[in-house]
Amino acid sequence: MASASAANMAMVTLNFGLFIKPMGDELGIGRATFGWASSARQFATSATSPIVGRLLDRFGARLMLPIAAVLTGAAMIWLSFSHHGWQLILIFALMGLVGMSGPGALMSSVPVLKWFVRNRGKAVAFMSLGIPIGALIFVPLTQVFIDWWTWRGALVALALIGVAVVAPLSLIVVRRQPEDMGLRPDGAAAPAAGHTGTAKCATDEESWTAKEAMRSGAFWRLVAVFSIVSLGVGTLGVHRIPSFMDRGLDARLVSFATAFDAVCAGISVFTMGFLVRKYSPALLGAVGFLLLGIASVLTIYATSVPVMFISMAVFGLGIGGQMFLQNFLWADYFGRRHLGSIRGIVTPVTLIIGGIGAPVAGYVRDATGSYDSIWWGGVVLMLIGALALVTTRTPRKPEGLEAALRE
Repeated sequence: MASASAANMAMVTLNFGLFIKPMGDELGIGRATFGWASSARQFATSATSPIVGRLLDRFGARLMLPIAAVLTGAAMIWLSFSHHGWQLILIFALMGLVGMSGPGALMSSVPVLKWFVRNRGKAVAFMSLGIPIGALIFVPLTQVFIDWWTWRGALVALALIGVAVVAPLSLIVVRRQPEDMGLRPDGAAAPAAGHTGTAKCATDEESWTAKEAMRSGAFWRLVAVFSIVSLGVGTLGVHRIPSFMDRGLDARLVSFATAFDAVCAGISVFTMGFLVRKYSPALLGAVGFLLLGIASVLTIYATSVPVMFISMAVFGLGIGGQMFLQNFLWADYFGRRHLGSIRGIVTPVTLIIGGIGAPVAGYVRDATGSYDSIWWGGVVLMLIGALALVTTRTPRKPEGLEAALRE
């Protein structure tokens, strides 16, 4: 899964911002269109996430990941032949349907969480290493490819590389859950003969069904928190890269800073994976949200290369907190057995609300020539999210709830 996350950095996710200025200059496309493209992918993912989540619970990602990689790669190649803004939006929507995009994608996160309970934090930490490694390789390489072959050739090359990495590794390595191989989470001993694969063991945990989770106040509070923060991040994430280029900063240096952003995100997630045994995950996540707010302020005032690098680094540390929570907290609060279904319900809400941020920020910039006002709004949202998260309590399943739902 770390390899899939690394290859995902090549498939117009983190490196998307590097395409905005050259594509916009050639095709005459405004920033709002690129914002809508990013949102279209999120909206499409939100539509298919409930189905993808249930399929992951039932079948795993062994076949789903290669199919998603091939379809995403084909869409990228199609994008290289586009000439109009509506084509960009349509193709990004098609990429979103397979649910592979982004560091919190269900296909690359849920399978890992199903294999661990006691060591879940460490598992998320090591899984996160794929993101900085992929960013270090593919984000600067994206700019090199753009310089060599223009943005069109770069898309084709990156598509082929992404498919070549994800598809074979997924088929060879990925399995749905340890019980399918006669194993237990965290490497615990297999159940005794005659026991079913669903029997409890010392390393297992109480798992909520999707219906049970939806009856919990903590569930909806977390949905609200992640939606608010996603909206704030959406105003900044896509547009900060072209904004730096608008200010005259060298595109190569911007690509290196973007890669450094992902390295800092990986460091943040890796560190939180080991700290989560000592500190509340909600507290760690709130710190991450505060860092996102600070990064947004730095981005507004980043007119030099050193400040740009600092803003990217702080943003990476903050987004690492969000990534860690998205991959850890749902499993920690509601268990692993129905995690795909639960995340499949949550993801559409957070993606739809978060997806509003990018096009709105684009419209503000197109209308005023500046992102500043919308980015200050994002700062406020991130601070609200941090406060709401630290006041969210761990849910407790009421006695008799499972039996009552079955009736």
